[in-house]
Amino acid sequence: MTTEELTSEVQKALEEIRPFLVSDGGDITLISIEDDKHVKVRLEGACTSCSVNQMTLRAGVETTIKKFAPQIETVVNVL
Repeated sequence: MTTEELTSEVQKALEEIRPFLVSDGGDITLISIEDDKHVKVRLEGACTSCSVNQMTLRAGVETTIKKFAPQIETVVNVL
């Protein structure tokens, strides 16, 4: 998978999870993909102060991204 294809797949994954975040007053932005296996995102809005945002990141965001792009190894939130 090319870098462009990978970026497209990660964006598709974020579009799938975005409605759930928006319904709780948050959002998510793709910051970067490093070495075609490490994704950096920014949780925004209500998600920045939510006490369960790390659970959302792992159980929701990371799982969804890996469904679209299995070669992704890590997903981290950057401030």
